[in-house]
Amino acid sequence: MECEICGKPVPENNPIKAKIEGSVMIVCKECAKLGKIQKTPPKPKFAKQNKAKRPAKNRNKSYAKSEEPTEELIEDFSIEIRKARESKNWSREDLGKKINERVSVISRIETGKMTPDNKLTKKLEKTLDIKLLEKIDNIDLNQFINSSSGERSLGNIMKIKRK
Repeated sequence: MECEICGKPVPENNPIKAKIEGSVMIVCKECAKLGKIQKTPPKPKFAKQNKAKRPAKNRNKSYAKSEEPTEELIEDFSIEIRKARESKNWSREDLGKKINERVSVISRIETGKMTPDNKLTKKLEKTLDIKLLEKIDNIDLNQFINSSSGERSLGNIMKIKRK
């Protein structure tokens, strides 16, 4: 078993699980310092036997190739929306009425406190006549394979800022 961040070996009998940036990962001792170590919950002493088994929901459904997102919101969407609105001499109230959204939603989007969902993004694009979604290219993750173990880890793909 290998650390999901740096790729170093992790003991299989006692793996360390740490919550780093909201994700629980199996990591080595060094990378565990980047997050909060998660305690394993104690196993129940007895299990209820009368409980009927329900079919498991497929919560860990991975994206099929056709379901992968192909567009991504541009980085400076809030600035672009504000500029386009101001170029048409519309107030936030005017824009809100045209796309049937509250003024508070428009304000939060323009200040960057809120990211619009796809439906709202499409409405903004159409109303303001701007492009907010950009095509994303699929990255070949095979180029990031760790040469020593032949596996991928986050450390191969990204740079970690140490404090």
